[in-house]
Amino acid sequence: MFWEAIYLSCTIAVFSDIHSNTPALEAVLREIDRSGADWLINLGDSLFGPVDPMGTARLLRQRGNLVNIMGNCDEILLEKDCESPTYRHVKPLLDADTEAWIAGHLAVWRHEDLLFCHGTPDHNGRYLLEEVTEDGVFYKKTETLQAELHTIGEHGIFCGHSHVFHTVTLPDGKFLVNPGSVGLPAYEDDLPFPHVMESGTPYASFCMVRKKEGTGWSVEHKLIPYDWNAAAEIAERSGRPDYAVAIRTGRAR
Repeated sequence: MFWEAIYLSCTIAVFSDIHSNTPALEAVLREIDRSGADWLINLGDSLFGPVDPMGTARLLRQRGNLVNIMGNCDEILLEKDCESPTYRHVKPLLDADTEAWIAGHLAVWRHEDLLFCHGTPDHNGRYLLEEVTEDGVFYKKTETLQAELHTIGEHGIFCGHSHVFHTVTLPDGKFLVNPGSVGLPAYEDDLPFPHVMESGTPYASFCMVRKKEGTGWSVEHKLIPYDWNAAAEIAERSGRPDYAVAIRTGRAR
């Protein structure tokens, strides 16, 4: 029933990178329900964080109209061991049923002329819209995006991973959308070069996608307020001041 019904959907809520921030997710789900979305697409990296991993899982699993995409941090949680301090915090909380639920996430998902992935269509640990160099993070040039996506037949491509909301329309008509992050609007990473990703705002971010007959798809980015100080305090009590700074400010430092 679900898989048949979704092909009739004209309103889709797309969100990503919750990173266990239940207060932010609750605010986003309230807005989605208020807006009347028929279907929800979660682009991944849901439980990997110090705020409330199992509460996040419960909120997602009670939604029958939700498609979950496998993020790179979701895959990490399925590993037997990892040196990441976030992994060491979250992994002991997971029961076998929750791990099986994570393992059932999809690599990509397609609906009509839309494609949904976490990173790029063929790798959930790579950025689609951004490139990281020794000199910093930059948005990819149009010709680079067109070359990388020339084999993708879908008209719209939705990705997460970078936590920064952005939409790009290419000359060939493709549109590329990152809905941003629900629960972690900034972070630091060492690969492929040391860099930071920052949305610059503590608001929870997602997007609404609507199709009207004869007009094609429209995309509306949404920034939702919530009690980010409360979420940051939980991160601090879990020994993660880095998460707390990012949650409060939308900046990594």
